[in-house]
Amino acid sequence: MPNIDWRIEAIDVTTCNCDFSCPCQFNALPTHGDCRAAVGFLIEKGHFGETSLDGVKFVVLAAWPRAIHEGEGEAQLIIDEATDEAQREAVTKLALGEETEPGATIFNVFSNVIDTYYEPIIRPIEIEADIEARTARISVPGIVEGTGAPIRNPVTGDPHRVRVVLPHGFEYREAEYASSTVKTQEARIPLEWANAHAHLARVVWTPQGVVAA
Repeated sequence: MPNIDWRIEAIDVTTCNCDFSCPCQFNALPTHGDCRAAVGFLIEKGHFGETSLDGVKFVVLAAWPRAIHEGEGEAQLIIDEATDEAQREAVTKLALGEETEPGATIFNVFSNVIDTYYEPIIRPIEIEADIEARTARISVPGIVEGTGAPIRNPVTGDPHRVRVVLPHGFEYREAEYASSTVKTQEARIPLEWANAHAHLARVVWTPQGVVAA
């Protein structure tokens, strides 16, 4: 059981190499047989015990050789250099799924299917997101650059809006779906794709899981 009280209210920018919609959201197998992802979080308001997490940014790069539930995953945590030691320790514990009830959050779930966690990297991070417009940007100079944009109608080019609701989701309750382009430079987990999946959400997490935003 969790020993530390914590809560975060954050902007979640998730990108992956699958086709739009991300089959994982529907209990289906990944588009290309494997799963590769770059995820950015901007904590607007939060705490971990007595440590404030207001304004903290972090990014996770991850990959699995097959479907996520089959395991053998690897993950790289990147924490914004503007954080202090207490904040870095808190974010690391959250990203490892610690101080969380079993299965309550995406990081706790993923902790059961990731075999390799690389040492956290401290770097400057930029995360921007307009959920309503379905636009986003993740930037860790020299490591990863990613953007999110509206899905476009292939005939007219007009924005195509999709919103997904997961009443019992362990990442979000509701998210806007978008298109992503991601490329790493120097990274333990190489990633590269264009016109693939993205979703943008405002999330609220506690040790007991996702709560209404």
